[in-house]
Amino acid sequence: MMSFAIRIAYNAPHPLNYLEIIANSFEEETIVRVETLNLNTTLGATTAYVDRPEQDSEVAVLLIQEWWGINHHIRDIASRYAAEGYNCVAPDLYRGRVAADTEEASALMQALAIEDGLETIRRSVAAAEETYGIKRFAINGFCMGGTFALRAACEMPELKAAAPFYGDIPPEDVLKNLKVPTLFIAGERDAWINPEKVNGLKEVAKKYNLPVEVVSYDADHAFFNDTRPQVYNAEAAKDAWRRVLDHFQVNLL
Repeated sequence: MMSFAIRIAYNAPHPLNYLEIIANSFEEETIVRVETLNLNTTLGATTAYVDRPEQDSEVAVLLIQEWWGINHHIRDIASRYAAEGYNCVAPDLYRGRVAADTEEASALMQALAIEDGLETIRRSVAAAEETYGIKRFAINGFCMGGTFALRAACEMPELKAAAPFYGDIPPEDVLKNLKVPTLFIAGERDAWINPEKVNGLKEVAKKYNLPVEVVSYDADHAFFNDTRPQVYNAEAAKDAWRRVLDHFQVNLL
C-alpha cells in the first residue's frame, strides 16, 4: 500500500500506478489521503484506488467503475465520498486499462466475466478490512459498475447498502436472493437499461418482497457523468446524489 496526503487534479491518463498521477499533477486544496491497495486475484494482480477522509472511519463505499475504467470521473466521485466522511475503495476491474473510446470500452466490458469482477470486489473488501479496519461496506456503481454493484448486493449479504446506477438486472434466480437495502437509479430515456428492464426489476422485487427502491429520472443513460455533456443531467444528478447519501446514512452509519 502507498499513500499521499494531497488533493489530486484529475486530468492525467490512468496507469496502474495511480501515484504517478498524484506525484506529477496536483492542486493544493483539502488535505486527503489517496492510496493504492494491491490485490491478487485468480486472473492476475490488480489494485484498488482508495480515497480516504481526513478523519479515520470504519465505514467504506465500494465504488465500481463505468465501462471506461478507473478514469478521472471515477476518481472524482471517490473524492466526493471522502469529503462526506467515507473511505472510498474503487477496485480496478480492468487491471490498469482505461478505454479511450466506446469501441475499446465495449471490448473491455465484454471481456470481463462476472465471476472475475466479483472476485476483485471481494478481494477489495478483504484488503480494506485488513488495512484500514473497515467494518461496514456499501456499494455504488455506474453503468457496467451498476451491473456489478447490484450483482454483488445479491451475492454479498454482508454489504449494508447498495446504490446501483443504470446497471443491468441479474436473472431472477440471482435477484431473488437480494437482502441488501438497494436504491436503484434509472433514466427513463435509457436505451440500454430501458423502462422494460426497470419494470422487470420492480416486478421481481414485489414478487419476493425485496428491499429495493427504484427512482427513475427523465434522463439518459450515464446522466450522472458530468464529463459527458451530451448525457449529463445536472438536476437529476444532484437529486440522485442526495438520495444515495441519505440511503447510506440510514443503512451504513
